Amino acid sequence: WDNSPPESLWGALKVARIHGKKFATQREAKDEIVDWINFYNARRQHSTLGYVSSMNFEKNWLAKQQ
Repeated sequence: WDNSPPESLWGALKVARIHGKKFATQREAKDEIVDWINFYNARRQHSTLGYVSSMNFEKNWLAKQQ
């Protein structure tokens, strides 16, 4: 149970960007992973967060705390 959020993230990454793909270099693989994480946090809408990105949810939450 404790690992379910990270397993979900890495599972989504594998399916969307990595599965079956061969990278010429480690750098190319790293760039693909970093791009995916940036998308996941900054642009991907999460249903459990009211269909906003993680980053926007956090910004909105912080603004309400002030």
